[in-house]
Amino acid sequence: MTIGQRIKQARKARNLSMRELAELARISPMAISKYERDQDTPSSGVLLRLAQSLDASIDFFFRPMTATVTLQAYRKHFVLGTKEQEAIQMRIQEWLERYLETEELFSGEHHPITLLSYDVESPNQVENAAASLRQAWKLGLDPIENLTQLLEDQGIKVGLVAGFEHFDACTFMADSAPVIVSKADLPGDRQRFNLAHELGHLVLRILGELDPEDASHRFVGAFLVPAEVARFELGIRRSTLSMNELYLLKHKYGLSMQAWIFRARDLEIITPSMARQLFQRFRANGWHRREPGDEYPSEKPLRMERLIYRALAEDLISRSKAQELLGGPLQEHWMAEVLKSNDVAVGAGH
Repeated sequence: MTIGQRIKQARKARNLSMRELAELARISPMAISKYERDQDTPSSGVLLRLAQSLDASIDFFFRPMTATVTLQAYRKHFVLGTKEQEAIQMRIQEWLERYLETEELFSGEHHPITLLSYDVESPNQVENAAASLRQAWKLGLDPIENLTQLLEDQGIKVGLVAGFEHFDACTFMADSAPVIVSKADLPGDRQRFNLAHELGHLVLRILGELDPEDASHRFVGAFLVPAEVARFELGIRRSTLSMNELYLLKHKYGLSMQAWIFRARDLEIITPSMARQLFQRFRANGWHRREPGDEYPSEKPLRMERLIYRALAEDLISRSKAQELLGGPLQEHWMAEVLKSNDVAVGAGH
């Protein structure tokens, strides 16, 4: 990829027009146009100003590796304008390129992908698919403590994108590896819903007239809370559900209170009429936007970061390269406190 193409990629990722970037970098829009079309090359001083304006490193403009991002399942994309969709795609591409470059440092190692696929044409078959995947991944019936870590352990690349109100999540394949990207800065239960929803898109092959979105929604509940677990927690039949009960179950299983209502309705533990009443209560109190009580903690993808620190420890990369791959500064402030504590302990021992 040329320097001009990198400038265009970074500009689109930050949702800037040529004129806006030109004003930030104190150059003309015509110059930006020429750079992006590879009709001219910016001087070192101009490139530095462009990097600062685009919040990018100088190394970014010379990065050789490229990744093709073709979004498949793309939740809420119908609300997004073309410019925002391009920005999301460019940000995902930039993150994925850093991820793939990091993996290349350990190219001799194979990270197995244990993703299966299931043909489904009914809600019951979606339930069975979720149960089969849990069995294949040896999850048993216990709550999934960290869904992000589970997906990474199964060979799925997980990323987060911030700054777009109407973006929820997307999934696609990159170099035969599945990728899921979710909106950042979400409560953990909403984040986990997004991840499990996209996992549904990856593993379910929809047949017949079954709606893909409905199937993925059903998959979320079935994967995070298997039917027998839901019946164990709620009972076989209920006349209503308690808010306190739903809150506690949310924090046990990482599934939102509203998703628990859907789960109870889908399994006929409560009637559709009761589910509507409960949802009306949520809307009347504004809980459909922010559920009551403490939020379920969010999760963070860590595999890429672990590989970068491993490469740094083994002298495969420099500190500046590590920062470039991380897309930010090295997080070592906590380490200084550990070293300080060790020094005090050693001094006391002498």
